[in-house]
This record gives sequence, structure tokens and C-alpha cells, in this order.
Amino acid sequence: MTVIIITIIMAEHDRLLRLFTWLSPAFPIGGFAYSQGLETAIADGRIADAPTLVHWLEGQLHLGFIRADAYFLAIAARAVSSVDAQAFAETAELALALQVTAERHLETCEQARSFLFAAAAWPVETPPWLDAALSKPVALPIAFGALVSAHGIGTRAAVLGFINAAIGQQISVAVRLVPLGQTQGLAVQAQLEPRVTALADDAAVASLEDIGGIAYGSDIAGMRHEDLNVRIFRS
Repeated sequence: MTVIIITIIMAEHDRLLRLFTWLSPAFPIGGFAYSQGLETAIADGRIADAPTLVHWLEGQLHLGFIRADAYFLAIAARAVSSVDAQAFAETAELALALQVTAERHLETCEQARSFLFAAAAWPVETPPWLDAALSKPVALPIAFGALVSAHGIGTRAAVLGFINAAIGQQISVAVRLVPLGQTQGLAVQAQLEPRVTALADDAAVASLEDIGGIAYGSDIAGMRHEDLNVRIFRS
């Protein structure tokens, strides 16, 4: 019995290590190149310090793109786990349909393609219907959720890591552009931990009917991004 328990724990640790690698800023999906409209908000002067950055990110966690991505990831992972090809296809289709801007659509599809290519370093057997679905353009949380399930990684851990990485990327943008000190950036990330945990709990039981948002400020910022005179990021 002891040997079995130790083996299970070691297997879980191995899966978490894989998750950490996939969510590392060094994992080659190009996330550093995008700001999801944050660059526009900073250029407009709406985000100029840590409190205004916290307010922006709280909105994204509450009813913005981070919330939607968390839900899509969890729902896609459950569809793969239950071998429900139709549910996966519907989830993938809605995830692309809800991309508000052309830049955001390009961003999520390019990162999904890069993620799938890089994650192929960890071969895993997947059913033909999933291979076919992932050969088409899909959003990043859909691709991530699919491989999380295929590799037996816990959905809640994956959602927690994915949300945390998304927030970290946004903070990285602010550190460079506001500019915001790294210590302040870490304080922002720490302050948002309870909200990240709450969103992961919500995503665990979410359905497609729960997906929606009302993040007009960030949506408009994303739409206006392509018109900035000087742009460092691609969205």
C-alpha cells in the first residue's frame, strides 16, 4: 500500500512539473509580445500606478478576458476527459467567436499553435477527433485545456496556473510601460491571489451558459490599440 501511495504522489508531482514548464514565461508561445489592450490604457493615462493596475486586473478577473479564458480552459478539459467531441467542438467554436478584436483573435490562435507545437515534446496519445479539432485554429485556453486533460493534469491546478500566468504577463507589461517597480508588481500579484483562487473554483463548475462578460473598457482599448502611434506590443 505504501509503495502504491508513493507512486501516485510521484506521478502527480511529475504532472505538476510539466504544468509549471508549460506555464513558464520561457515556454515559447510568444505571450510576452501581447498586452490585451493594456498598452492602450497605459498610453491613455488610465493606468499609472499599482492601484489602477489592480483595478484593471480585478475587472478582467470579474467579467473580462481572464475569466472567460479560465472557463473555456476548464470546460474544454472536462470535454476531453469525458470523451465528448461535440462539447469540445462547441466550446472551441464559442471561444473563437467571442474574441472581440482581430488582434486578440490572432493572438490567441498564434499562441495556441505555438503551445501545441512546443508541447509535442511530451508525446501523448489523443483520439482522432481531438487531433482533428486541434489541427484547426483554436483559442489558447482550448488547446491548453485539451492537453491538460490528455496528460492527466488536474483541471483546478491548471486553471490556477493559467490565470496566475495571465496576470503575471499583464503585470510585466505594466512594469515596463508605466513604469512600475518589480516589487510593486509582485505586491499586485499577491493582492490578487484570493480572486484567482475564487475564479478557479468558479471555473471548475462552469458551463458554456455561464460564459459572458462586460469589459467594455478593455474591449475598446483592444480595438484602439492598432491605432496607437507607437506600439511595443501586438495587442
